[in-house]
Amino acid sequence: MASRSKSKASQKTSSAGSSAPSVEEMKKLYYDMLLIRRFEEKAGQLYGMGLIGGFCHLYIGQEAVVTGIQSQQKPQDTVVTSYRDHAHMLACGMDPNGIMAELTGRVTGYSRGKGGSMHMFSIERNFFGGHGIVGASTSIGAGLGFAHKYKGDGGVAVAYMGDGASNQGQTAECYNMAALWKLPILFVIENNQYGMGTSVSRSSAGQLYQRGAGYGIPGEQVDGMDVFTVQTAAKQALDYIRSGNGPYILEMMTYRYRGHSMSDPAKYRTKEEVENMKENRDPIVSLKGRMFEAGITEDDLKSIEKKIKDIVNESASFAQSSPEPEPIDLWTDVLVEA
Repeated sequence: MASRSKSKASQKTSSAGSSAPSVEEMKKLYYDMLLIRRFEEKAGQLYGMGLIGGFCHLYIGQEAVVTGIQSQQKPQDTVVTSYRDHAHMLACGMDPNGIMAELTGRVTGYSRGKGGSMHMFSIERNFFGGHGIVGASTSIGAGLGFAHKYKGDGGVAVAYMGDGASNQGQTAECYNMAALWKLPILFVIENNQYGMGTSVSRSSAGQLYQRGAGYGIPGEQVDGMDVFTVQTAAKQALDYIRSGNGPYILEMMTYRYRGHSMSDPAKYRTKEEVENMKENRDPIVSLKGRMFEAGITEDDLKSIEKKIKDIVNESASFAQSSPEPEPIDLWTDVLVEA
């Protein structure tokens, strides 16, 4: 493996984290990751019942990425992501009730039932949305980075994108501007191996984390299925950015268990491939193993699991009992007068 020295324009991490997390930290990580998993499973159920319309992209399998990065962020940091966004909302501390209500198109949702799965926001939580346009999160993220630098608030913009978005022209343009102006932005490529139904090996030349090398942006490829490894890489990257060095790229090697969206049968990969990842690389199962080694008991985990089950069930009940927007609401929230 190449050195992780910050003087290198392109680097690659090892697959093992170097930190020794406390029992309480492990419990918090487990809680956050399991909440995402159970929430997404419930969202899938509601979609199957016809209660969620439009597109719905689930994050199941990728929980270690956003959980590990968010755990290293500071309150003033901002987040923007793409359409696979429910997990990022939960990681930012947004209310599961409001998220599920938005998924089901109810007035109690974060975008009053008019944004749906891909477009909801929380300024209070510094979450600037999921976005349906591939690559849009990089452009908005660059703008957020510019705002942090202009205001001098010490914040970092964390901009997530998929492996497919890394091939978009606007992503290269954002790399250039971010490097030129030394913007405090962390570009996170969630490489889940498939851009819609096309494998990365068939669509992307070279290593995605090296795409910023021509602009002098350091990058690392990280084991995104290990939350502790993600934490280690995220801390290093955020410290680098916060020190005034400009942008950084983290390519998180992860995997989604479901199709691209709920309407995707995912016939472009074998059942054996998916099952192998579930059995041998599942981020939550791996974390549980580390927790048992640290002396955390099965009863401790069951207590966490029961709490999460109640929260997720409550979010589904809240959403289904909330009213849908009135037809007149089509004309509201369209214009903001300055």
